[in-house]
Amino acid sequence: MNVFAASSPSAIGRGARCLVVDDFEAMRKVTINQLRQMGVERIESARNGAEALRLLKNQRFDVVLSDWNMPVMTGVELLQAMRADERLFAIPFVLITAEAERSRVQEAISMGVTSLLLKPYSPKQLAQRLEKALQWKPRAPGDFAGEGLPAQNAHAPATQDTASTPSAEEQEAPRPTILIVDDTPDNLLLLSQLFKGEYRIRLAQTGAKAMEVVTSDDPPDLVLLDIMMPGMDGFEVARMMREHPTSQSIPIIFVTAMASADARIRGLDLGAVDFITKPIDPETLKPRVRNFMRYVQLRKDLQAEFDSMVEAAQLREDVERITRHDIKAPLAGALGLVQALIEDDSVGRRQVEQLRLMEESVMQVLNMINLSSELYKIESGRFVLRAQPVLIGELLRRIAEMNRVTFAEKDLSIAVDTDVAVGAEPPVALADSTLCYSIFQNLLRNACEAAPHGSRVSVQLQDQNPLRIIISNTGAVPIAIRDRFFDKFVTAGKQGGTGLGTYSAKLLTEAQHGSVGLEVFDDTNTTRVVVELPRR
Repeated sequence: MNVFAASSPSAIGRGARCLVVDDFEAMRKVTINQLRQMGVERIESARNGAEALRLLKNQRFDVVLSDWNMPVMTGVELLQAMRADERLFAIPFVLITAEAERSRVQEAISMGVTSLLLKPYSPKQLAQRLEKALQWKPRAPGDFAGEGLPAQNAHAPATQDTASTPSAEEQEAPRPTILIVDDTPDNLLLLSQLFKGEYRIRLAQTGAKAMEVVTSDDPPDLVLLDIMMPGMDGFEVARMMREHPTSQSIPIIFVTAMASADARIRGLDLGAVDFITKPIDPETLKPRVRNFMRYVQLRKDLQAEFDSMVEAAQLREDVERITRHDIKAPLAGALGLVQALIEDDSVGRRQVEQLRLMEESVMQVLNMINLSSELYKIESGRFVLRAQPVLIGELLRRIAEMNRVTFAEKDLSIAVDTDVAVGAEPPVALADSTLCYSIFQNLLRNACEAAPHGSRVSVQLQDQNPLRIIISNTGAVPIAIRDRFFDKFVTAGKQGGTGLGTYSAKLLTEAQHGSVGLEVFDDTNTTRVVVELPRR
């Protein structure tokens, strides 16, 4: 008799191509078998994240189910590599873990995990996560607006109102389940009557029947297990449970007439959480069961909390996507129109001044979008650079002109110089123009704020490989913050300063494969910030 009886197949994953990643071979086989019962026919497996990444780069997959802790490359490292790859970014990722530490779970969520499945889990829970994953497809960064909500996967069943239809879990929260295993009908009746008011009760008179229940799609939360049974005894049931991924974490309480120390030790060695001897004392058994059921409920609450955390992160990602696409694209278009009018010789000087103010306002909004959305992606390892040719000299001149207007009251001399010969091709950076604006606007503004009244702030563009931009101002950075100048929230001497300007400049520069550094000359009371960017 096959005690690992299969549940009835479904069509949840029919047509989908799945990649199962786990270093434990038995777990890979069980997960693959569970997926096949859900209708998934095209399944590949990998022993670690590095092996999975090679498969992902050579084959198409609709979803990845990965364990967390693995040698060579962990599940989180695999997730990070996928979210940083433009071709793999949109593949749903289900992370399976026994990890319950909030900070590590938050790390996985920040990297863009689609769903978290906490061990132990049932085939039913796996099916629910797979269905959700196949319905949700994140879009790669840089997609343009107009798509509204995330696209539904072609393999997922169509629904009229997915968002407003609660899942089966949300509609009904069933009572915890106890499986009582005993070959004596009177004992089954006694124990079932003892707990039926608080829990859902299932009964099994043989070890084989018990194994069918614990490895099914709906396993119990706790097993009360007799030892002395004909055929397969309780010790054998416990051993087989610990060998099967579906049942290996289900708590077992032995309820038996065997009272010897050897029997107790053997039971505990097989992973039992308690050992109760017959005749049963209800006043002793009931609180012990309640204690373990509290643990079971805590794990369920933790899974629900992690699900809520993932959903909140995905909602935030949708909001950020709207901010970036639906607001940033029109602003970039408006900025282009304003800059074209500024260069138009037919526009009068007074109108140009007004247009410069408009240009600065739009650029400031774009800068805020970059700081709110791009920094988050860079910090979480999910940023994907789309480098384009950028006329860096022209960009620097525009930023300098805007800061002349902003700091007119300080009577600063803001100059942009270059070592490019007259008539030569202007230097072109290979970067993101809006990110470059954020970098140099923050650094130049910082220099102008630090420079004393009536002094000179210079921007020098050196035509070399990589391109080198030097921003200099009078005034030395205080010794106390020099080593932390580019750290987050570090500021000195500025009322209302956030300490994010130089921090964001460093991250945005490095995200474009560049570098930034600080040079302070106390003898001349001068500060220089040096930025290097790849040239085209």
